Amino acid sequence: MAKVTYTTVGSNKLEEAKKFYDALMESIGVPAIADHPSGGRVYGGADHMFGVLGPNNKEPATVGNGSMNGFSMDTREQVDAFHAKILALGGSCDGPPGERFPGGYFAYARDLDGNKLAAYKIG
Repeated sequence: MAKVTYTTVGSNKLEEAKKFYDALMESIGVPAIADHPSGGRVYGGADHMFGVLGPNNKEPATVGNGSMNGFSMDTREQVDAFHAKILALGGSCDGPPGERFPGGYFAYARDLDGNKLAAYKIG
């Protein structure tokens, strides 16, 4: 069975974005593993990766309408902490932590470029 193993967001402010994601990913124990040729950075490991990149076509990065990157957490407290960390780093709230359906706890925020991030705990 295939599985999704990496996602990326684009940025027009890569130096700011790398500082944001260095701190955010460190807060959940996901290390930086490589600098990307676009000037961005890749985080994760062999079985999962997340990147903040400059677009390959050299056009400005744009936020995908309806696009979102989700981060699975072990506890609801980790969901709350991830959301709070995004806000502390200058991101914005796009839906406070809370139960969205029975047993589905989610929080939504946007990074410095407006890319949507979600943290969630199922169960």
